[in-house]
Amino acid sequence: MKISQVYTSLFLSCLTIVLINCDSNKKPNEQYVSDTLEIKKINDNVYQHISYLDVPDYGPFPCNGVVFFSNNEAIVFDTPTNDSVSNELINWIMVEQKKKIKAVVVNHFHDDCIGGLKAFHEQNIPSYASNQTIDLAAKHDAVLPLNGFDQFLDLSIGNKTTVTRFVGPGHTSDNVVSYIPSEQVLFGGCLIKEVGAGKGNLNDANIKQWSQTVRDVKTAYPGVQVVVPGHGAYGGSELYDYTISLFEIPKN
Repeated sequence: MKISQVYTSLFLSCLTIVLINCDSNKKPNEQYVSDTLEIKKINDNVYQHISYLDVPDYGPFPCNGVVFFSNNEAIVFDTPTNDSVSNELINWIMVEQKKKIKAVVVNHFHDDCIGGLKAFHEQNIPSYASNQTIDLAAKHDAVLPLNGFDQFLDLSIGNKTTVTRFVGPGHTSDNVVSYIPSEQVLFGGCLIKEVGAGKGNLNDANIKQWSQTVRDVKTAYPGVQVVVPGHGAYGGSELYDYTISLFEIPKN
């Protein structure tokens, strides 16, 4: 073998080793996309999950939830829209990310929050919702969350804590918000609108109170850096301001 061939062979071997080492340092499967589920990284510990609700005369409508990791544990805020997609999310968390799901927290009683709850129960994952939500879910023959609360729910995960709170009515009479203090991330669910969105489904809404409830959320959590709405793109406090203005009732 010629000297030039030896050097070429050594170079290719070294390059292969470098590429293998670089690949082994990657964090695997940080994002996920299928035909039915998308998972987007917000930061190292918080992800947005997006599934789709089939809306008559519209088609597939994207619906948000949040996953929070701390150490080897996870909390899911809102289920995907059905059990099949919930199993997809559960598999991503438990198998691909190797995290134990400590709880699933439901924002309100509509299908875009609770539609995949049975899949979590089949995995013996505790579910939580306000007592208002449980009552309303029962009236709509939905799968019921297992644990209720009145005003506040604090859950520990790893070495962190999450806070879920009923602040007031808006999109529904029972909608709550969930705050992750360590990440300064708030999941507002359908109480909060992405910038540019329309008013959406108002069948169970309290339009008169909606803006004031969002003002109260903004006051309660002034340090928030990321606000995740029930549908559409996440952002900052501008989502509060947009939602307030969207539902503001003009003074006579």
